[in-house]
Amino acid sequence: MKRLISITLLTTFLTPYSVTATPPRNPDQTVNCEILIVGGGLSGVAAAYESLLAGNTVCLTEITDWLGGQISSQGTSALDERPTQRAKQFYARGYLELRNRIQKKYQKLNPGDCWVSDSCFLPGDAHDIIYQMLKDAEKQGKGKLNLFLNTVIKDLQISENGKIINSAIAIQYQPTKNSPPLNTFTLSQTIDDAYNYQNSTNFNKNIIRFIPKKSTQNNHQWYVIDATETGEIIALADVPYRLGIDPISYLEPSSSSSTNYSYCTQGFTYTFAMEATREPQPQIMPPFYNQYAPYFSYELSRLANFDLVFTYRRIWSPETGKNTKFGGINFTSPTPGDISMQNWTWGNDYRPGTAQDNLIYTRQQLNATGQLQPGGWKGGLRTRTLRKGEENALAYYYWLVSGNTDSQLGANVKKPQPNHRFLTGINSPMGTVHGLSKYPYIREGRRIIGRRSWGQPQGFTIWEIDISRRNYNDEYYRQTLPKKTYRQLKAALAGLEAVSVITGQVSPEKAMKRSRSTIFPDSVGIGHYAIDFHPCMENSPPEAPGNKERAGERRGAGQAYPFQIALRAMIPQKIDNLLVGGKSIATSHIAAAAYRVHSFEWSVGVAAGTVASFALKENIFPYQLVDDLPRSEPKLQVLKRILEKSGNPTAFPDTSIFNQNWQDWK
Repeated sequence: MKRLISITLLTTFLTPYSVTATPPRNPDQTVNCEILIVGGGLSGVAAAYESLLAGNTVCLTEITDWLGGQISSQGTSALDERPTQRAKQFYARGYLELRNRIQKKYQKLNPGDCWVSDSCFLPGDAHDIIYQMLKDAEKQGKGKLNLFLNTVIKDLQISENGKIINSAIAIQYQPTKNSPPLNTFTLSQTIDDAYNYQNSTNFNKNIIRFIPKKSTQNNHQWYVIDATETGEIIALADVPYRLGIDPISYLEPSSSSSTNYSYCTQGFTYTFAMEATREPQPQIMPPFYNQYAPYFSYELSRLANFDLVFTYRRIWSPETGKNTKFGGINFTSPTPGDISMQNWTWGNDYRPGTAQDNLIYTRQQLNATGQLQPGGWKGGLRTRTLRKGEENALAYYYWLVSGNTDSQLGANVKKPQPNHRFLTGINSPMGTVHGLSKYPYIREGRRIIGRRSWGQPQGFTIWEIDISRRNYNDEYYRQTLPKKTYRQLKAALAGLEAVSVITGQVSPEKAMKRSRSTIFPDSVGIGHYAIDFHPCMENSPPEAPGNKERAGERRGAGQAYPFQIALRAMIPQKIDNLLVGGKSIATSHIAAAAYRVHSFEWSVGVAAGTVASFALKENIFPYQLVDDLPRSEPKLQVLKRILEKSGNPTAFPDTSIFNQNWQDWK
């Protein structure tokens, strides 16, 4: 059942309630795990899926009460896929199973008839499908799933030598007897409470201690996988990581900064659902609307059509509308009863980019706020920025239905659309009383710096030039980069001619450019997506009138070659029994803009779960599989064969180092 709550009433949910911090108490529960997976997004559930099929005892924690991350609790239930990969159905086996179950649920893959994807659907159904997949994997593989929803990791206990996570302390929160149900309040109101050991007015807390499952066969008793959206465990474990923009170099030549700039990550989004109605609906202006209204825009003239924006990520369409075309895009027009999920760059994207408003705290900010002290962890996010993102989303809905100005396109572009309503309630598409997603869609988090590797003594990273199709003969690079850097860039892209470029026998301008992504000998998964940016804004606050995107941030955007996921990108420094999945693997800021969508997240989760299972069985640490590269490592080859044999590809067809023509994968 869907309910309509006025925006004025919704704003009362944005008023924070106070929580008092207290020292930790003894755990209420101790749970044994072979693999502890933190984060129940697509990467986390994929890791759990493969680990269960391998017969392991898996502990999986998730901050919300829905599994699936992007496609459920974050509301972005539209599968972002490249047409070539989709046409060949070349995905990890679990991702294919997910797509098949979506199709079986609705008798079609795209029940929303959206135009941005071949599959748009209801977020709550995604959770149900994924949960059943995990239960089926548990039964098939004879593993054991210990699932902890509404659960956050609060503390880690690390060995004296600093190399092993010995245990993890978590808080599972549940509503008190007389408090409102879960998902009544927004994340900004509840996050401090969720990470607090003390019971509160709204939540009772169950303190859980996760420890290794005892084994007489294995000295390496368990593995921890960080599959959180922002890299919480890598921050808590204090392993080296990057955040935000990397400086210009021959590896990252399109960077918008000459130095590290940690405050600018991609924008985050609170999604919401709105329904088309036959009659006009009452629309009440939020009290903060005028603060955010100067930001909103259709962005481009070819997108300046309400029906096009509504159907962009339409997630439910009981009746097919008439065929329509605008700006070169074909779609079916909305009909009453259609439900749209909104996720728009110049709409409910919130894009902070300064030290005053960045969402994800830097290490220095974590220290300053006491979050790296024992018992001090609160998720590593700026609560005030979360709250402003929530307000921005509510204001954007009002702009869609009542606004008549456009910040980028001027007057006479935006017209009111009153025949719509904002969907709220526990049984609404977002599953929340307030109508916003349970958790924001966060496109970029902390990114580890891998261990020293052949050719990368500062720590392994996947860089822009490893995947980008960009033409680096562009005059910008020749004029902007120092001569030495430009020569290094051309040499890095020259393949067999690299030595000739470095020694000066061939000029950089005449050197051939390789026509593929970097081939990694330790590839454990695949992905393919454009380098897609939602840049931060120049000034604070993001919604300030006349504010602009950070200059040069879209320079690196564009098409990417199909790419691989290197195992070295998943292995952090310092901690030997920690693996990293999701968006926190070792990529640069620009490469991360491609390494972030649905099928990639699933693929890297598959790799994390399979590597952890293999390491347990072989009684080794993952770094031992790659520390001798480029020398061949027999056990690495065994691992790759296990992945391939189980239907989890580590390379795209016809994309070997010997094949210079990757045209089939554009």
